[in-house]
Amino acid sequence: HVQLVESGGESVQAGGSLRLSCEGSGRTYDKWCMGWLRQAPGKEREGVASIAMDGRSTYADTVKGRFTISKDNAQSTLYLQMRSLKPEDTAMYYCAAGRGHCDLQTDFQHWGRGTQVTVS
Repeated sequence: HVQLVESGGESVQAGGSLRLSCEGSGRTYDKWCMGWLRQAPGKEREGVASIAMDGRSTYADTVKGRFTISKDNAQSTLYLQMRSLKPEDTAMYYCAAGRGHCDLQTDFQHWGRGTQVTVS
C-alpha cells in the first residue's frame, strides 16, 4: 500500500511562490507515475502536472512555464515548485500515484489527503 503525505501549502499573495512536497512510503517514485492534481471549491478536480518513472513530465496548459514537478527517488519525495501564483491557482492540491501511461489522465490509484494553497 502506498501512503502519500503532502505539505507546503499556505496562503500567499499573487505573484508569489510556493513549493509543495509529497513524501511517500517505500520505494514509491521509481515504480509509479506521480502526479499533482488540484480541486477548487465548486470545481472539478484537474491534473496539474505528472512525472513518469523515467522523469518525463507533463503539465496542464494553465500552469506551463510557472510550475515545475520534480522528484527525489532516493528520498521518495515529490515536489511541485509553483511560481507567479495567481488567485485562480487557489485549490486543495493532492499528490497521487498511478500505473500505466503517465499523463494528466492517468488512473491514479493512491492519493494523499491534500494541502491547501490560497492565493490572494
